[in-house]
Amino acid sequence: MDLSTRYLWLDLAHPFMPGASPLDDDLDMVLRLEDAGASALVMHSLFEEEIALYAPATDQYLEQLLRIKRRVRIPVIASLNGTTAAGWLRYAMLIQHGGADAIELNFYHVASDPTEDAASVERRVVDIVAVLKESVTIPLAVKLSPFYSALPHLAAQLDRIGVDGLVLFNRFYQPDIDPIRRVAVPELHFSDSSELLLRLRWVAILAGQMRGSLAITGGVHTPLDAVKAVLAGADAVQMVSAIMTGGPGALTAVRTGFARWAEEQQYGSVREMRGAASVARGANLRDYERANYLQVLRESQRRAPIAGH
Repeated sequence: MDLSTRYLWLDLAHPFMPGASPLDDDLDMVLRLEDAGASALVMHSLFEEEIALYAPATDQYLEQLLRIKRRVRIPVIASLNGTTAAGWLRYAMLIQHGGADAIELNFYHVASDPTEDAASVERRVVDIVAVLKESVTIPLAVKLSPFYSALPHLAAQLDRIGVDGLVLFNRFYQPDIDPIRRVAVPELHFSDSSELLLRLRWVAILAGQMRGSLAITGGVHTPLDAVKAVLAGADAVQMVSAIMTGGPGALTAVRTGFARWAEEQQYGSVREMRGAASVARGANLRDYERANYLQVLRESQRRAPIAGH
């Protein structure tokens, strides 16, 4: 079984890697992840707000990038979350000069302004990426949320300006409310396999329509989750929650279990598997649209107990 894949024009041994998280803060953990078989490493995000509050944050990030690059043989993908056009460009250039193999542009933005329409929200993303593509020479991936009103249209715009890949999807951490103090309270919940379904739908729809790569992040915990991600059309599969809760061995288990399943199904390579369940490879688009909704409703009605019986 040939597990090799190409993601952001980087040749990787297989699709499985740690996604952006605090795991890279600990160099020993980074080395354990490489030993566990990670094909690449995505660093945690450098946030522009963090830099504004704590000036040395940029230097610390670049120093950690350099330390990691000196110790590992796998590609290192930096992650950046900006708030201003100038900030995106400045810090992307610094990261490029720091030796990153690629940059994941983490667009974590909650559209809360009622005067800003959907087109303006999308235009901000496209305009920032366009500027970065003119100035940054290493590959750029755009990490999006699932909350854009016309995601395929946004993906097509990004593809036209030459983005090297999309990462689907950012997990927006939902605040809870403290009913006594009447304030928002940050909550951290690790993902589970149920979160993969949303990602499978959109990757299966977008696969084959873009020149750049597609990565799934969120909801991959088991070898079968990874199989589904690749069948949908993912070039890369990022894992965070599974590693945070199960350690680096969780990545090893997914990689080996994925290879075992694929060999049992007589696939010769990841390339052969990729996108086999995508719309571009013949899957019915209606199954990823309204037909799926209707089928689920009918099935739930069939299975639901009738009151009084």
